[in-house]
Amino acid sequence: MNAPGSNLVGVPTGLLASAAFHEFPLPLHIAGTRENHAALFAALRGAESAEEAGQCFQDYMEATFGPKVQAPEYPAPPRRFRVSYLRLLKGWGYDSNSPEGAVMKAWVESRFGIPPTYHRTVIRRFAGPAWIQYMSDRMSSRFDNNNILLQLDVLYEFAQWAFRHFFAPGQRHLRLFRGTNDFAEHPWVRRLDAHHAVVRLNNLVSFTTDRDIAGEFGDIILEVQVPAVKVLFFNGLLPRHPLNGEAEYLVIGGDYAVRMGYF
Repeated sequence: MNAPGSNLVGVPTGLLASAAFHEFPLPLHIAGTRENHAALFAALRGAESAEEAGQCFQDYMEATFGPKVQAPEYPAPPRRFRVSYLRLLKGWGYDSNSPEGAVMKAWVESRFGIPPTYHRTVIRRFAGPAWIQYMSDRMSSRFDNNNILLQLDVLYEFAQWAFRHFFAPGQRHLRLFRGTNDFAEHPWVRRLDAHHAVVRLNNLVSFTTDRDIAGEFGDIILEVQVPAVKVLFFNGLLPRHPLNGEAEYLVIGGDYAVRMGYF
């Protein structure tokens, strides 16, 4: 695993990625995001339901990051593709090792200081072939424009707001599941016994609330108590999004204590 870097959440990265943090999490905020988007969080104070809050968020994102209407020009200039957080979620849903997935992993690395350990293959060292492939995908101009990292900042802060107000008020952890067939992507840090271990998860990884769905992705079921502060996105957060089918949660990684069950 690459060495941890600096972050924008005010907690040392080594602690932030540790199993100890996941057991006793601290509040996290991305520096400047709430302040720079104060209008959104002021508007959210009037939301009376999760659905109303989600619509408010999506309206704000469209107004802030959507295409701007301009007077027509003759001839019209070529239109430039403008990526959005929804386009990244769609790409992740198809393949977490896609260029969209690389941009999302790069967001985690830049905001939380936790580098990816897997992108198409295991990333063993800085400047190795796997790392170069990750950087090549991450820097794709098609999926790294329109302030996309800032869009993900706002998405994260909204998810945290929504947890506290509607989905899990006062709840620090969520019981989530992930299916796997081996531990190449998330190697053991410590094997405790046949059913318990600490594993190193990739810096962004999918989980589900449904154990049966997790079983569709592997015979080994990882059961994890995930801190709410480590969740970027979850099904139910927004009225319109492309990850509806699998009760999916996108979780920021690190070293997690897991219970291993078997199908």
